[in-house]
Amino acid sequence: MKNLSLLLVFILLTPGLKGQVIRGKVTDKNTGAAIGYASLYFTGTFVGTTTDTNGNFELDVAKFRNMPLRVSAIGYNSATVTDFLKVAPVLIYLEPKVYQLGEVTVKSKSLLKKRQANLLAFRQVFLGTTDNSRRCFIRNEDDITFNYGNDRDTLKAFASKPLEIENRSLGYLITYYLEKFEVDRNSGSFAYKGDLVYREDLSAASGNNVVYQRRRRSAYLGSRMHFFRALWQGKISSAGFTVSNSAGVNLKRNEIVLEASDNQKYLRYYEKLGIEYYSNNPKGSLEFLCTLVPFDSTGYYDEGCIQWEGMMADKRIADWLPYEYVP
Repeated sequence: MKNLSLLLVFILLTPGLKGQVIRGKVTDKNTGAAIGYASLYFTGTFVGTTTDTNGNFELDVAKFRNMPLRVSAIGYNSATVTDFLKVAPVLIYLEPKVYQLGEVTVKSKSLLKKRQANLLAFRQVFLGTTDNSRRCFIRNEDDITFNYGNDRDTLKAFASKPLEIENRSLGYLITYYLEKFEVDRNSGSFAYKGDLVYREDLSAASGNNVVYQRRRRSAYLGSRMHFFRALWQGKISSAGFTVSNSAGVNLKRNEIVLEASDNQKYLRYYEKLGIEYYSNNPKGSLEFLCTLVPFDSTGYYDEGCIQWEGMMADKRIADWLPYEYVP
């Protein structure tokens, strides 16, 4: 009995055997008022929580403690927290959002027709145009508003609430916090920014699990997630990727990866990189917006540090997978 008691104490006290739970509070930066029902999450994962009516929260961060924590609430600008392991409790302050777009009531036939065209353009850019996008739906499109009246050159979209997305092809329910969406009508170039958190895996309660798994694997192969996981493992070639510089010279892993430690690695190079996933697939490229791009074993990387083109840029929300995904 004595040995059993000692074993139980050891299990309870040994680091790493329990989750790493952080606690804190989310408040209004201007007034100090508690923000209830704010969302805290690691973007691209299933891990998240919401504050109670008093703005308090707790969250197990053990699986993704190397990723930044995102905080969102209706009526506020989203915030990023990176030092949540260094302080306790974690105090987070959100700034009220200033809306630059007045509400437009779409009633006339001309505006209704224009809205339908804008929604089509939004879906194509946001969800993508792959086979998976055809079975991906935004449940609350009524919460999307466009810049009517001054959209001749640039189409902008705003969402008053988080977008609820049902991906019937890959089997996920997703919440997306849209921060920016713009399309240049003249050049066709676009930019959108936001965070997504996976809410539910539909395959768990579906008879289509085999179909979901097949589609997920197809979406994974050659994806950004696949590329960064191969980089982490040192298996670029065996995973099917070829990385080259502007002169067409193939590069080795040690020429583009800086290993700061066992837990921290960076992608780096002094010019744009060409990326090919087997020779029978379209080519892609990445342009560095930062000197060093941090990434980890899950396939996570700092999205603000890279601009994608080609094959990897073609895969949008409808083809994205959670960082928990294992093929």
